[in-house]
Amino acid sequence: MRRDLVLRVLAQLLIPGMMLFALYVQFHGELGPGGGFQAGVIAAAAIVFYALIFGLPAARRLLPDAVVESMLAAGVFLYASVGLAGLVLGGNYLDYFVLSADSVHGQERGIFWVEAGVAITVSGTMLKIFYLFAGRTRDP
Repeated sequence: MRRDLVLRVLAQLLIPGMMLFALYVQFHGELGPGGGFQAGVIAAAAIVFYALIFGLPAARRLLPDAVVESMLAAGVFLYASVGLAGLVLGGNYLDYFVLSADSVHGQERGIFWVEAGVAITVSGTMLKIFYLFAGRTRDP
């Protein structure tokens, strides 16, 4: 597939739109369907699509294994940090109301950062699974 010009051009047109749609789903998740999980899967699907068209080595150059593994840890760390911030500020774990003087804004901030952590973790997990399966070789 690497030599198919139509697929390569189509991928170059679609992948930025897929990433933009992932951001839209992430930032509008609390207002409608979507959120961190869906945004993470859409972003990972864009990278998988890139790998299918341009090859796995090109995808690994674009997003190396070390970055993908760091995404796994960073997303969980972000999620846990929001929970710990609630404890430090005198509330319960994942108590968003204490994150701002105005409880509504605290709730919005807390949900935003938790959903960002979920998106990062889900995207990293999906890509790690894809890299592991796609990188396997057959034993003779």
